[in-house]
Amino acid sequence: MIDFNVLTERRNSGSMKWDAEGDSPDIIPLWVADMDFRAAPEIIDALKNRVDEGIFGYTYVGSDYYDALINWNLRRHDWEIDRKRVIYTSGVVPALSAIIKALTKPGEGVILQTPAYNCFFSSIRNNKCRQIDNPLMRIEENEGFSYEIDFEGLEALASDPLNTLMILCNPHNPTGRVWNSGELEKVAEICRRNGVVVVSDEIHCELVHPDQPAYIPYATIDSSAIVCTSPSKAFNTAGLQIANIICPDDETQRKIDRAINDNEVCDVNPFGVVALKAAYNKSELWLAELIDYLDNNRIILRGEFESAIPEIKFCNSEATYLAWMDVSRLKIDGRPASGDEIADYLLKDSKVRIASGSTYGAPSYIRINYACPKERLSEAVRRMTVSLRKLRN
Repeated sequence: MIDFNVLTERRNSGSMKWDAEGDSPDIIPLWVADMDFRAAPEIIDALKNRVDEGIFGYTYVGSDYYDALINWNLRRHDWEIDRKRVIYTSGVVPALSAIIKALTKPGEGVILQTPAYNCFFSSIRNNKCRQIDNPLMRIEENEGFSYEIDFEGLEALASDPLNTLMILCNPHNPTGRVWNSGELEKVAEICRRNGVVVVSDEIHCELVHPDQPAYIPYATIDSSAIVCTSPSKAFNTAGLQIANIICPDDETQRKIDRAINDNEVCDVNPFGVVALKAAYNKSELWLAELIDYLDNNRIILRGEFESAIPEIKFCNSEATYLAWMDVSRLKIDGRPASGDEIADYLLKDSKVRIASGSTYGAPSYIRINYACPKERLSEAVRRMTVSLRKLRN
């Protein structure tokens, strides 16, 4: 059994999450998607062994790397990856930027399902393409809410010949939706018929909540798609910078490989390679325990908020460790609060840093990362609910 309750001290470690400029030592950060848990022991041991070698030159990625990636996805997701179609790189965001560069021309449109991960916005903008939003449709449910894809909207946007690429997020960040086979098949049918290439970011694929629908790799639905994967979110190894692009054919792979080299993200560090192999070959039991722990945290967070601040509505997520919450029923000066206002207020009054939904194109929402030890989460929730009660009153 792994003890996820250990309060590891992360301040002064060069952590983006914990060492944000200007943050005081009493702030609890629950914003960026980075867990406060030590990596699996098998990963740590593998990294220690690599450090003991003492030489860290240019990295050769051998067949055992591809074996680990292929066997993991075949065993867990019934997805057979052709190793000749894999391009490794330093991260999913660099991968997406290279793919956009490879497959679009400046001025062409890239379709997004908003709200969306904010780096999608910058990847599109930096490649001089146009961001084309197809907002997800919010669906009210007995408790909370969920989202569905607006297929009529997608059809209209895909039929425009200037819109040539779509970025799919599967599972979706920040809403936590796990798209089902019917939804993925409809995306594939619409995009295929209109000549739109689909790129699927599947970085959160291992973090499906217990008793929720299984993640379906988009490439098993659409053989013409490009898929980006990484162990970084599930195994808390984002700083080791390793990801993979799975390409559908020779010509697409040639174009993406050229862009990867043009963008100078063709080399990876030895620790990312070692960590991926240890994660996929040896750390499956650790992941199973992590998912159960995260689910308990999710229940704690939602239960405490719904009891103390019922005005805040939760998205009924199916995956990730990110709570997506609508704060618009909270009032400031008699008007609906914004995510920016709530995030700023909580930082100042409760000393908890969260993310505003405006970052993801949804200004009435907030996003909270609950991937931390229960004691830390409970203290953060206590502080936030006390502060929000004051705001409400």
